[in-house]
Amino acid sequence: QVQLVESGGGLVQPGGSLRLSCAASGSLFSINDMGWYRQAPGKQRELVASVTRSGSTNYADSVKGRFTISRDNAKNTMYLQMNSLKPEDTAVYYCNRRQMNPVIGSWTEYWGQGTQVTVSS
Repeated sequence: QVQLVESGGGLVQPGGSLRLSCAASGSLFSINDMGWYRQAPGKQRELVASVTRSGSTNYADSVKGRFTISRDNAKNTMYLQMNSLKPEDTAVYYCNRRQMNPVIGSWTEYWGQGTQVTVSS
């Protein structure tokens, strides 16, 4: 099993910044991708940003130029630096990890519990 623990959420004013962290532990495999998703009230969960083990990144159009995803493979930790935050960024942010079991060749997906980000004056 894999455990994902998010931290760093909170209340911030528009234009402010927050840094989210996601620490992975348990049965970790080297072939993996990680990402941040968010879900606002009444809306579907959406991809915010993703990063492969080698560092290739992908961003939702709504956060490009404002958010930066990164990871430290030695620490099994992923980060999301969020700048120029807007009220529409308010949501629960979830950490996601997909990894392949090298023995059986199958992919498994894991989710964190989520951390609330509220952007409001």
